[in-house]
Amino acid sequence: MVINNAPGAKSIPQRTQERVKAAARELNYSPNFMARSLRQKRSFAVGVIVPEISEGYETLVMSGIEDYLLSKGYFYYVVSHRHRKDLIEEYPRLLHRRGVEGLIAVDTECPVNEQVPVVAVSGHRVLPRVTNIELDHNLAATLAIEHLCRLGHRNIAFIKGQVFSSDTELRFNAIRSSIHSLGLSLNPQLVAQLEGESSSPELGFRAMQKILATKQPFTALFAFNDVSAIGAMRALAESGLRIPRDVSVVGFDDIQSATFQNPALTTVRQPLREMGIIAAKTLLSAINSPTAAQQPKSIMVKPELIVRDSTLEAPASAKGD
Repeated sequence: MVINNAPGAKSIPQRTQERVKAAARELNYSPNFMARSLRQKRSFAVGVIVPEISEGYETLVMSGIEDYLLSKGYFYYVVSHRHRKDLIEEYPRLLHRRGVEGLIAVDTECPVNEQVPVVAVSGHRVLPRVTNIELDHNLAATLAIEHLCRLGHRNIAFIKGQVFSSDTELRFNAIRSSIHSLGLSLNPQLVAQLEGESSSPELGFRAMQKILATKQPFTALFAFNDVSAIGAMRALAESGLRIPRDVSVVGFDDIQSATFQNPALTTVRQPLREMGIIAAKTLLSAINSPTAAQQPKSIMVKPELIVRDSTLEAPASAKGD
């Protein structure tokens, strides 16, 4: 019970627990996973499906998932589908054959009619036995746009996410709503969409080049994520524009490298690690609950605006536009 951190271990005195752990270390003992699974007729394993494993969104969510599952003695399989439809369809079946007791889908279309509980991070489809962990995108858009408005920015450029991202349209609709509520107008020529399957800053670089090529005036940029914002900052610098004196830049996610950019990136922080923890905790609760009716349909998390050095008051000549 002590080694497996079982609920019954709470009744064992702390000193005794420490002696058990010390003896296990001395004898190099670890529980036999297969024996445990056979005895309890459970795999104590879950599957995690992600688009890819790279810096940014997925790795931060994964860190929360990993920490919680490990603390509860669960094993997990991670598969990345690279946005291939055949893999998105095949991986749930493959993971079932490995005996997983549940699935976590990160920014991935959820499988339909699953036989095990599913938690979808950035999921938006209402399906049986699926809990969606969702960000409040309306609040996220409002935080970013109001921040830029307070600084005097009226002509704002936007970089949309890829068409396959589950958050792209939801977030951009929230941006439209926020723009409208603040009495601003959205110039379609100042909107570019990320194209390509990678999460490289190059996609943001190319999107920014398209916006610059329109010759439309703007004093601020709100990018779909931090990675694309970093690429856009490079394109702005190469065109001779200074950040933030000429153009303010706001990213999204607050990845670890955002604060180390030059200038440090203002961004809307998603609580990505917390979302991973919530996903894992919710899934284990659903696995161990007697009825699926107890599994929530949706859990909403709140964003936070992190103001750094990449945003500044709009140039005086632009404030009256």
